Amino acid sequence: MRIGELSRLTGVSPRLLRYYEQQGLLVSSRKANGYRDYADDAPMIVAQIRGLLDAGLPTEVIRDLLPCAEGKEPRLNGCPALTAILADAMREVQSRMDRLAHHRDALARYLQASAS
Repeated sequence: MRIGELSRLTGVSPRLLRYYEQQGLLVSSRKANGYRDYADDAPMIVAQIRGLLDAGLPTEVIRDLLPCAEGKEPRLNGCPALTAILADAMREVQSRMDRLAHHRDALARYLQASAS
């Protein structure tokens, strides 16, 4: 299928689909006329990418996880190192949350002091 059709089916812009391709997340072949041609399972792969992005994973991690993805949700099967990759991502998210909580608390103290 061509990029316009994939875009219509997934609700993802052609520009973003090209970005996914640049990042090694999505694969297309080229027809003789130069148009991209995506496989029939491309809409499901795009749904997997979107779901993993929604979980806060960077494209580098998603590239490693996609071979483990099954179905639209996606459900991840037991690829080697999968648990370690997800645990690292979870630690990074927790670290960012801790930094944000620290900033929030500091701002709250300044706000309270300025109201006095």
